[in-house]
Amino acid sequence: MELVIFWEEMFFNATFILYVAATIAYFFYVVNNRTNAGKVAKYLAVTGITAHTIALVLRTIEAGRAPLSNQFEFANVFAWGIVLCYLFIEFRYKSKFQVFGAFVMPFALLIIGYASTLPKDIRPLMPALQSWWLKLHVGTAIFSYGAFAVACGLALMYLYRSYSEEKGKLGIVVQKFPDLTILDDFIYKTIAFGFLFLTLCILTGAIWAEQAWGRYWGWDPKETWSLVTWLVYAIYLHARFTRGWGGRKAAWFAVFGFACVLFTYIGVNVFLPGLHSYR
Repeated sequence: MELVIFWEEMFFNATFILYVAATIAYFFYVVNNRTNAGKVAKYLAVTGITAHTIALVLRTIEAGRAPLSNQFEFANVFAWGIVLCYLFIEFRYKSKFQVFGAFVMPFALLIIGYASTLPKDIRPLMPALQSWWLKLHVGTAIFSYGAFAVACGLALMYLYRSYSEEKGKLGIVVQKFPDLTILDDFIYKTIAFGFLFLTLCILTGAIWAEQAWGRYWGWDPKETWSLVTWLVYAIYLHARFTRGWGGRKAAWFAVFGFACVLFTYIGVNVFLPGLHSYR
């Protein structure tokens, strides 16, 4: 088992280094008109998520369960989900969205950096976590949070291009960005995807809470802020459906929504501890 722990730590550290290198390479690709830099960045991101996946598998072997039960493990998988969602878009749409890596990889780097500061020790699961609902509940949270991080990156790209066009400054960087209409559409589609999984996250959490604590909803800080986040994105989608809402206001709303996600995950645990404050 000590050998598994050693290699898990090695692959986790390698993942962090590779994500740092990928982030730098994506920024270099954005500011320089060199296709090779984009290829290197993509290679580093793919290698990084491969190392990350191996680290998670080793953690699973080490713990004898899915690595989803404490802050370190969730942050670790959260960062993995962000990179996975980004790479799906890059492979699906190829060079059109390669520049997007400079806006998404920093989020993954931020989260895995946060994970590196947390206690990594493995403890026996508390009774409330000894349920197969853990995988469903946390798994849906990973995909929803990852999608919202991607939507935030897309929104930042939109805002950058929008303000640059307004000032008439379309330099080398902005010219690599997709058109505003394309970015706006992708923000909407990514948020819709994340919203579906956030809804499933809240529903599975309610069912699990009834089994663990005898009630579906208790206004625990994490539950309350999850609902707040859900309402923020629900307002966005409602305005999109009923009024065709888009543009800068919608992009800023996507950024605000992800700020709510980060507060729900990190802020609540630090400032408003409750039943969901597992460390």
